[in-house]
Amino acid sequence: MLLCLVLVIIIAVLAVKIYNMKKSAKEIRMQLIEKLTLDTNTIIGISSSDKDMRALASALNEQLKVLRAEHIRYSQGDLELKTAVTNISHDLRTPLTAICGYLDFLKSEEKSVQAENYLAIIEERTEALKQLTDELLKYSSAVSDEQNIQFDDAAVNNILEKSILSYRAALQERGIIPEILITDKKIIRSVNRSALSRVFANLLNNALKYSDGDLCVTMNDDGIITFRNHAKSLDSLQVGKLFDRFYTVECGGQSSGLGLSIARVLTEQMGGSISAEYHDEVLEIFLSL
Repeated sequence: MLLCLVLVIIIAVLAVKIYNMKKSAKEIRMQLIEKLTLDTNTIIGISSSDKDMRALASALNEQLKVLRAEHIRYSQGDLELKTAVTNISHDLRTPLTAICGYLDFLKSEEKSVQAENYLAIIEERTEALKQLTDELLKYSSAVSDEQNIQFDDAAVNNILEKSILSYRAALQERGIIPEILITDKKIIRSVNRSALSRVFANLLNNALKYSDGDLCVTMNDDGIITFRNHAKSLDSLQVGKLFDRFYTVECGGQSSGLGLSIARVLTEQMGGSISAEYHDEVLEIFLSL
């Protein structure tokens, strides 16, 4: 009887200890999620007096301090980069405008064949620089206007169809006759129409750069949009970096490396997702809103 009583007491003590540890683990888990989700400097606190659980909470608090410091440093650096990019882009536009103006004057002047060739090269490089400057401004605007972007319900089908139609001439010039399969069901989403049009434009520009001569654009009843084309010049590693800021592929010519980055930023601001896959020399980009 005495042995049974001792065993009952031990089991009761262990049960209480296990209960308190589970309670502390739950407290730590819930508070850790809160600290990672919210921008707060508060620490994880637990009701348990167990030294191991308190040590765990203390270790997590130390790591949270390091994580917050890194996050602040990253945010400040990213803000400084955005500001610098915006300022540089604006500063470049004035001299570029003047250069373009003088190039127009030179084109009307009498010159040798060699001078004509040199002038054509200068004009081409100036246009590339102008395009890069415009892309930098668009990117800076996209990442800076997250809080100001306005949404309203719109039929994504219509915006997609208009975007493809506006690129009809450019696609034909590249010898691309797109295959378009868009659902008859109206896909209504809360979006920014201008931002979504820019996303589609950047995806179509991407097809113009990398397609081997084909393009298939589909949109199913769930609103999933797919841009698909053959692209022998790409590989899986390159496709994995397509949405990275300033990443360019050699076959992209004068690409700024910002088009798909802007598409990703704008898509995520509208609560959507965008991704790319590459298999059997086919590039597929999936867009979901």
